Amino acid sequence: MRRSFQGTLIALVIAAVLFGAQDLGELKGLLLNRTDENHKAVGIVVGLVDATGERFLAAGATAPGGNVAPDADTVFEIGSITKVFTSLILADMVGRGEVRLDDPVAKFLPASVKLPERDGKKITLIDLSNQVSGLPRMPDNFKPADMGDPYADYGPPQLYEFLSRYQLTRAIGEKYEYSNLGVGLLGHALALRAGMGYEELVRRRVLEPLGMSDTAIALPERLKARLATGTGPNLSPVKNWNFDVIAGAGALRSTARDMLKFLTAAMDLRETPLRGAFYLMRKMLRPTGTPGLEVAMGWHVWDRYGTAIVWHNGGTGGYRSWAGFDPVKKSGAVVLCNTSFGVDDLGCWTLEPKWPVARFKPTVARTAIVVDEKTLQAFAGEYQLEPGVTVVITLSGGKLHVKAPGQAEAVYEAWGPTEFFRLGGREITFYKDAAGAVTHFVLRYEGLEHEAKKIK
Repeated sequence: MRRSFQGTLIALVIAAVLFGAQDLGELKGLLLNRTDENHKAVGIVVGLVDATGERFLAAGATAPGGNVAPDADTVFEIGSITKVFTSLILADMVGRGEVRLDDPVAKFLPASVKLPERDGKKITLIDLSNQVSGLPRMPDNFKPADMGDPYADYGPPQLYEFLSRYQLTRAIGEKYEYSNLGVGLLGHALALRAGMGYEELVRRRVLEPLGMSDTAIALPERLKARLATGTGPNLSPVKNWNFDVIAGAGALRSTARDMLKFLTAAMDLRETPLRGAFYLMRKMLRPTGTPGLEVAMGWHVWDRYGTAIVWHNGGTGGYRSWAGFDPVKKSGAVVLCNTSFGVDDLGCWTLEPKWPVARFKPTVARTAIVVDEKTLQAFAGEYQLEPGVTVVITLSGGKLHVKAPGQAEAVYEAWGPTEFFRLGGREITFYKDAAGAVTHFVLRYEGLEHEAKKIK
């Protein structure tokens, strides 16, 4: 009994040091609030790390209706966190003298591709990494044959066709604009420079040096067996996403344990061949236009509540992810979820206890009502959710069909004159001016609100 008590006491002390001011019991409660209690997500895994070691917490299941709990070795799609890996490859190639940050991207593309220029300036590798290239979030010829797996059929021919005719709408380097296209192009250009595919490049330059044997794009059988089933907002299974030419923007799959290996290297808690590359990434900071938020190479940096958090998130059709660290305290966290349900607040809260974190109440059941087509017509049109991101709303069968870039079309039903809902708890409320014209809508989900202004 004495040995058991001492072991438990040591574990609790280590956990308290590791988690700082936070309460691991409270974190567990937050996970259960989203999985078992309110059914916002099927499964969530959190990994925490600092100089004292690692700790993992989880809730829910690896598949809807299942009884297998996720753990540190469960595989998830990490989506746009892949962008950090792509920028790390760039930083490593710079350190090796293979490329320069100010190299024009066109230098590494086929001569037949005419990359857009403006004011005599060319788009460079660092412009793509810092998300200031002037390229849009997504190309206008992105028209998936299967919206359940939207990136699979977007290859080099489509990319080159778009780049060769696109005209920049502003100066290169003038403004931050998050771009899947831009970082995907960066990964493609670096792969061409290295003379290999992106998947082989990221394996050789990042995964093997960091010992990340459970991270990959194409999963071997041993990892497929551990892949959590991705689910949409209604908790039903959805397809896994596959990438072609813009794999560098979101193709990787990983585990919480492997992602902590990545974070310990990024925080310089262990010696790796990529130490200099990680340092260079954080050195290249630029403003984003959002107070308290800067962008580095691949990473974003929040500076709030007296804490700077270096982070990136990710999302595919059935997964959400977040990874970040506090470079001062050298504590890091990763959050992986097998539902299209945001986890950013959980990640930030684990590192900074003042960060707002959502606590959900049971979803109110909505009952659909019939609204005439003439009334619904007022809500159709285009809405700007953020610069460069336009949501298109159309009508069909007395319902609203909502299409956002890179996302499957969502169907909303009315439960009030200006209120609409869909499975999974997402709701849209439209607002009108004094003359009765629709001005904007507010999308509510995951405890957050997003406003979109009507532009057409």
